[in-house]
Parts: sequence; C-alpha cells; structure tokens
Amino acid sequence: MQEHHGARGAQFGSKIGFILASVGSAIGMGNIWMFPYRVGQYGGAAFLIPYFLFVALFGAVGLSGEFALGRLTGTGPVGSYDYAMRTRGLRGGKLLGAIPLLGSFGIAIGYSVIVGWVLRSAAGAATGGLFAADSETFFSQMTGRFGSVPWHLAVVALTVLFLAGGVIKGIEKANRVMMPAFFVLFIIIAVRVAFLPGAGEGYRYLFVPKWSALLDMRTWIMAMGQAFFSLSITGSGMIIYGSYLAKTEDIPHASAMTAILDTLAALVAGFAVIPAVYAFGLDPRSGPPLIFLTLPKVFAQMPAGRLFAALFFISVFFAGITSLINMLEVCGEALSRHLRLGRLPALLITGAIVFGAGLLIEYEPYLGRWMDVVTIYIVPIGALLGAVMIYWVLGMDSIGRELMTGRKKPLLHGFAFLAKYVYIFLAGAVVVCSFAIKGGIG
Repeated sequence: MQEHHGARGAQFGSKIGFILASVGSAIGMGNIWMFPYRVGQYGGAAFLIPYFLFVALFGAVGLSGEFALGRLTGTGPVGSYDYAMRTRGLRGGKLLGAIPLLGSFGIAIGYSVIVGWVLRSAAGAATGGLFAADSETFFSQMTGRFGSVPWHLAVVALTVLFLAGGVIKGIEKANRVMMPAFFVLFIIIAVRVAFLPGAGEGYRYLFVPKWSALLDMRTWIMAMGQAFFSLSITGSGMIIYGSYLAKTEDIPHASAMTAILDTLAALVAGFAVIPAVYAFGLDPRSGPPLIFLTLPKVFAQMPAGRLFAALFFISVFFAGITSLINMLEVCGEALSRHLRLGRLPALLITGAIVFGAGLLIEYEPYLGRWMDVVTIYIVPIGALLGAVMIYWVLGMDSIGRELMTGRKKPLLHGFAFLAKYVYIFLAGAVVVCSFAIKGGIG
C-alpha cells in the first residue's frame, strides 16, 4: 500500500523542537502531584526501580511505535488505524481510531478546566488574592459552578492561538519557550525548598528505600501505570506528532530523550513539592488538591511566598498548556482531514467544543467524575488499540523499516519480542488494572 506521508507538508523544524513538543505533551499534572506521592507511598527509592524499568520499556517500544506509525502514515489515529487495517484487507480502522481520538477530546475538555484553575491561581499568587483568604475558600470559589469561566476561556483561546501558528511557528515555538522555562522555574523552587527547616523529612519520604515494597504487587502495578500514562502513550497524541517528523530523524533516539526528560521533570517536581509539604507538617497524600489546597498553605508561610507561589503556578501552567496543545492538535487534525476543513476552522470548532463541554463540568465534583471515566476506561483502551495496530495489525516488518529510517544503529536486541509480546501484554494489563483498581492506576 502506498503511504501518504506529508499530506499537509507540515514538519517540525528540528529534532530538539520535536523532542520538546513531545516532552510538553508528556509532562502534566501527574508528574507534579501523583509521581511524588506514589514514590513515597510505594517504597521510596525502591519504587524507582520498577518505574525506571517500565519507563525504559514503554519509551523504547511504546513511544517509538506511535511516533513511527504517525510518520509512516502522515496522519493522526483515525487515518493511521485505517491505513493499518487496510494493509490486512480489513475495514473499520477509522471507527477504531475514533476511540483514542475520543479519549484525547475527553481529556482536553477536563484539562482545559484544570489549566484554567492553574492560571487563576497564578494570577491570585501574583496579586495576593490567593492568600487574602484561606486556600479552601479560594478553591471553593474557583471550582464552583461556572466559577472560572473567563480563565477557562483564556486557556482554550490561548491554545487555539498557538496552534493557529502551525507546527513550527505554533507548536514548536511554544514548547521551545515553555519547556525550558518549566524546568528552570521548578529547579529554582526546589533549591529554595531545600533550605526550609524540616525539608529533610520530605527527602527521606521520597528516597529512603523500603525494599519490602518490591515484594508487593501494588508497587509494580502503580509503577507500571505511572510510567505508561506519564509518557502520554494514548494511541493518539504521539501519533500526530510523529506525523510531523522528518524522515531523517532517529525515532528510537528521540523517544529515549523524551522519556528521560519526562522522568527528570517528575523527579524535579518531587524535589520541589514533597519536602515543602513536610517542612510545614502537611499531608503529602492529599492527591490533586495538593496543588490547589496544600501548597498555597506552604507558600503562605514561606518567606517571599507570593513570588514562589507565582513561579510554581506559572510552571504548572506551562506543563498544562503544552499538554493541551497536543490534545487539541490531534482533535483539530482529525476534523480538518476527515471533514475537509481548513486548519483554522477545524481548530476553532475544536476549541468551541472543548470549551462548551467544559462549561458543563466546571464544578469540581462533576470534573472529577468526568476525568475518571475518560482516564480509567477510554484512554487505556485507546492505548491498547494503538499497540495492537502498530505491532500486530501493521506488523513488525513495516513498523521496523520505519523505525530504522533515519537511524544508523540497529534496533534494541529482542525489540520485536518486547514489542509483540511483552509490551502488548503490559498494555493489556494496564487496561485490566485500570478497570479493576478503584481510581485507576494512571
């Protein structure tokens, strides 16, 4: 079958631009609140052993496969899955590709609301409004019914504005600025936190190994889920970024760099967040409210707290908006290609749907239920479908040739076995565990 790469002719301008965009997609709220908590909860430094193993495997096989499928077909999940199915003389690929696409749409709807809260918190930190009342009051006002509509709208509008610039002037340029800024700001915060009295307890929570945890299956399951979802392996977003990648680029190397930088982001977040929480005797296990309820209390008691709170929320905003850019791009590309719309009309429609649907779930309890349904059920199934499409339907011969295009070294020894059997099995295990364990594993 003839490939249709580059149907739109859009490509990243450089390898580093592609990597930063991919890292921007991968880094999200889970890196900031969930990873530090899970490290401490499931064995400290011992948790890092299975986590690094899963990151290495999912990065080498999962990310590489999604990038390669996108570059081979030159399109997003709907077109890519259709292409894979047609190589077998089968139909229904577009319908199957719609599942991970719906996952991206669903996450984008909820994420736009959350990033709106982050933006409002950043403004509150800068003006002092965040500290004018207790954090619970600020949070309840912010997350009430239609409590943050202007901020929510600003986030969606800004994302569409970035995307309107195209791949190089929009996606790549935004990530070239925001991703380095994210790391710099979080490192500044982590350095400041290191000098807080009591921060040492936080470091012990994070990194003193509890080796017995390795004998607990839950440690391995949570490490697997954290690694899988942290790398943004969803069967959609990384495929669309791969479709903008030049044939001269080494996909396995780019995947490895993406996985390394995403892991570094999670570690830096851990160094910034958990020691600060311990320094003021607060609960590190508070989950998502950690960002909006617990940390403002920390910053309120910290010298120059307003400044560091503003830096923190700005850096979290950068992480959120770069992820949202990827989600809206994959959705906009699907509308543009399959409804034969221009890029800008497709993006405007996408933004309108995301904002309009988000208005209905701005109330925090509604948002929580929405995100649970999307992340626990739809996204894992979409990711598994992507893995099956790449390594079983399309097959190792086709995807292997694409992985070797632009690469001088051979693929990892045993790559085919890892991809076809180990990775597929683990992707299936992610689905089963997401369904079986209350609250999911991502």
